Amino acid sequence: MQTQQASTGRRKRMSRAEREQQILAVAEEVFAADGYQATSMDDIAARVGLSKPMLYEYFGSKEGLLLACLQRCKRELIEASTVAAAGAESPEQLMYDCLLAFFKFGDEHAQAWALLRNESAVPSASVSSELEAIRLQQRDFTAGLLKAARPDLDHEQLEAFAEAIIGACERLALWREQRPEVTPEKATEHLMALLAPSLTQNLW
Repeated sequence: MQTQQASTGRRKRMSRAEREQQILAVAEEVFAADGYQATSMDDIAARVGLSKPMLYEYFGSKEGLLLACLQRCKRELIEASTVAAAGAESPEQLMYDCLLAFFKFGDEHAQAWALLRNESAVPSASVSSELEAIRLQQRDFTAGLLKAARPDLDHEQLEAFAEAIIGACERLALWREQRPEVTPEKATEHLMALLAPSLTQNLW
């Protein structure tokens, strides 16, 4: 009985995967709040409750930790976009739902968005490549949406239009930071007013 009580009262040990997710959540918060250059591994280790050598064992370096945070953002963003696309019944609804998912992602994952927005200034080829990979992922996803609506467009047109849409989304997201009254729904409506005519094939 005593052995069972001692076992029951003992705190469950985190698996490596659980610990990694805990570290990434804390690191994302600190990187977003303080910026990459001002963030120290000592601070992150202290907040997580690990030693700094153990933190390095998980991610290798501060840059490795930032890359892992960006890779998690990348996965979460494409997951949100994919879920949004699943229930659409028309090209217009498909585009609307995916644009809305992007703006909602920025609001609901403010730390992840701050990381994507601010860390392009980090002087690292690896970080720059990962940031570009996130944009390319969204570009290819958007090009796929356009292809479903406009099968007449060739590959070059699809990529060009998708790049323009991704750029517009990023700029609108930045604009909303100065206009907090603009909801994700309103931002989506503004962009759809511009894009919706392009979903009609007979315009070309």
